[in-house]
Amino acid sequence: MEILQNYINGHWQASRERQAIDIINPATQAPMGRVPHGDDTAADVGDAVEAALRAQADWAAVPVMQRVQPLYRLKVLLEQHLDELAETITNECGKTKAESIGELQRAIENVETACAAPTLLQSEFSENITRGIDEFVIRQPVGVCAGIVPFNFPGMIAFWFLPYAIACGNSFIIKPSEKVPLTMQKVMQLIDQIGLPPGVVNLVHGGKASVDAILEHPGIKAISFVGSTRVARYIYAKGAQYGKRVQAQGGAKNPVVVLPDADLDTTSRIVTDSVYGCAGQRCLAASNILVVGDEQGRVKDALYEAAKSRKTGYGLLDDVEMGPVISTESKARIEQLIEQGVHEGANLLLDGRNAAIEGFETGNFIKPTILENVPLGGEIIQTEIFGPVMSLINLPTVDAALEFINRNHYGNMACLFTSSGANARKFRSEVNAGNVGINIGVAAPMAQFPFSGWNDSFFGDLHGQGRHAIEFFTQTKVVIERWPKEWSRKF
Repeated sequence: MEILQNYINGHWQASRERQAIDIINPATQAPMGRVPHGDDTAADVGDAVEAALRAQADWAAVPVMQRVQPLYRLKVLLEQHLDELAETITNECGKTKAESIGELQRAIENVETACAAPTLLQSEFSENITRGIDEFVIRQPVGVCAGIVPFNFPGMIAFWFLPYAIACGNSFIIKPSEKVPLTMQKVMQLIDQIGLPPGVVNLVHGGKASVDAILEHPGIKAISFVGSTRVARYIYAKGAQYGKRVQAQGGAKNPVVVLPDADLDTTSRIVTDSVYGCAGQRCLAASNILVVGDEQGRVKDALYEAAKSRKTGYGLLDDVEMGPVISTESKARIEQLIEQGVHEGANLLLDGRNAAIEGFETGNFIKPTILENVPLGGEIIQTEIFGPVMSLINLPTVDAALEFINRNHYGNMACLFTSSGANARKFRSEVNAGNVGINIGVAAPMAQFPFSGWNDSFFGDLHGQGRHAIEFFTQTKVVIERWPKEWSRKF
């Protein structure tokens, strides 16, 4: 079976690593190709950095209005190949076709936003800070930048970084997850057509050896990462050790608060979509559902019915609402965590284990699961499950919900469902989370806004997307200059 090639210096070339692992369709277990995986992939990173260094100085000198022209062409190509790319995402990642299309639309939005770089790169100017002297700020590229991206959004997350980096005059190296490298392989085939100089964008494959090579190589100045908190902390610490600028998005345990005045039908549908969308494999998936003042159990019953009716299966089938999890290892881990929740005292209201999907019996399927009355002192309530599991928790007041949320060591997202403006304002002001939703189940920022995150959900200062990305991929230079007809004497 074909081993994927790297894209370096404008050319496709074989990895120096001869070993490879299979790329597996999580719904069928069928191999889809092979990807280089071993210590020699570090040499591939070195080749990519050399190409990126050669390209970057000339690329930085290209006027920004010209640098964004290839991005306009890339937007058109992504739209033209949307269906093909979405099928690839579904086959290697497992999500539904509709979810794959939505992911790609978010990628395209980031390309569009990066095309505004001629305006976003404008800065401050002060005339006559003292007589005859002006002061201003200019933004210049950082240099060679790299992105290390996860399996769960193989078509979107790279675009939180890549278009902004090159619009700002940097060169870029992308390292996709070895679990889902095919999507970025196809994206790079499109990038090959947009007229970028060789070496401005490069693709390397591999696992930890490639990651460590990126972290340690002195030619790379900035690193963008999305993944688990454990790995994000490692990326941030080691990148900083080697003097790099780092933005590292980590994991989450996202709470959703449902108040008694929330619209029940709409809330149950949106919350169910939030918990089970992408099979729960996203850092903005709702996990802990905090139900306030529901003495009759109306919210619980509505969520149960919505979850139970959700159809699980192969994501390319039209009526499927949830696909498999990424691997057999992930499936086993999620099922073990469900059992741990029961062991800690939770009631298994809906058990999605041992899912049998006709025609796809070998797939990594777990149906929607609900744990009820999860103990507040247990481990499961703090652990990121990263699967289709809802934890239902009853609390007496909004203040109790805020107290519970703000004790959590994560801080990626928190949502509130209510018809009370006063409670919504209190919640958004006091909750410790970087992305906040009010009557929104997945508070995913548009491309113009940063993808925020607090506490152990993010390591760094500047996030992906929007103006934060422009700031991350540039460094400021303050210029103070005087062009006098006569030297000023008063300061």
